[in-house]
Amino acid sequence: MAEATTQSRLLIVEDDQRMRTFLAGELNCEGYSVTEAEDGQGALMHLRDSSTDLVLLDWTLPDFSGVEICRRLRSSGDITPVLMLTCHDDIRDRVEALDSGADDYILKPFSIEELLARIRAQLRRTAYWRGVADPDLLSCADVTVNTATREVMRAGQAISLSVREYDLLLCLMRGAGRVVEREEILREVWGENHYGDENLLGVYIRYLRRKLEPEGLPTLIQTVRGVGFMLREGELRPSDATGNQPPPPAHPPPKRSPPSPPSGP
Repeated sequence: MAEATTQSRLLIVEDDQRMRTFLAGELNCEGYSVTEAEDGQGALMHLRDSSTDLVLLDWTLPDFSGVEICRRLRSSGDITPVLMLTCHDDIRDRVEALDSGADDYILKPFSIEELLARIRAQLRRTAYWRGVADPDLLSCADVTVNTATREVMRAGQAISLSVREYDLLLCLMRGAGRVVEREEILREVWGENHYGDENLLGVYIRYLRRKLEPEGLPTLIQTVRGVGFMLREGELRPSDATGNQPPPPAHPPPKRSPPSPPSGP
C-alpha cells in the first residue's frame, strides 16, 4: 500500500498502450488513483483542469516531447512533480530533462519495484513541503490533520472524531515517529491534575484505532508496552493481508453421554 498522505492522484503520459496499461494496473494495485494520457496535448489539458499529485511522463510522445511538456508546465507556474520515463541514457539528456523541470528520471527498462520506490519518495517530499507551506497541516503516513479546521483524513477519507479522540490523535501526531509516554499523553489530553481510571487511556486508544485502522489499511498506533504509544505505519493485520477473514473457531467435540447403568438381574 502506498504511503501517500491521501489517495494520491497520478497521471501516466505514455503513447505505448501496453506500457500504459501495465503501469496503470500496477499503480491501481498499490492504491493510487490513476489517469492516463496518450499524448502531450491530453496531458496538458488534464493538468489544466484537474488536480494531480505526480506525473509519470514519457520522453517521446507523438506531439510534444516530455522535455517540452515540462517547460510548458513550469512556465505556466504549474509545480506538479514530474517523473520522466525514458530510454535516453546520455548524461546530457538527463541534464536537459532535469533543467526543463523534471523532478526525477528513470531509465527504461526499469523494475516496477524501483519505479514504485521513486514514486513514494517523490510523494514524501511533496507532503513534506506542503507541511512546511501550511503549518496548520500535520501528516504521518497517510493521515493528515488540519489543526485550523480540525479535519482528519486517512487515505483520502474523512474521519469523524469526538473532542477527546481528536485531542489524543493530535498529541500522537505531534510526537509522530517517537514513543509518547502514557504520562505525557494523560497530561496533554486530560490535563495536569487528572486523576481517574488508569484504563481510560487504553479505552480511548481502542476507540481511535477502530476509526483510524479499518480493514485494508496498515496499523497506525503502535503500543510500546510499559512505556506508551507511537504513531507509525505498521503491518497489515493477517486477515487484511490475505483479504480473508480469520477462520471461525473450531467447534468442541460433542460430549458423550454417560454409560447407562447395568440393568438389574
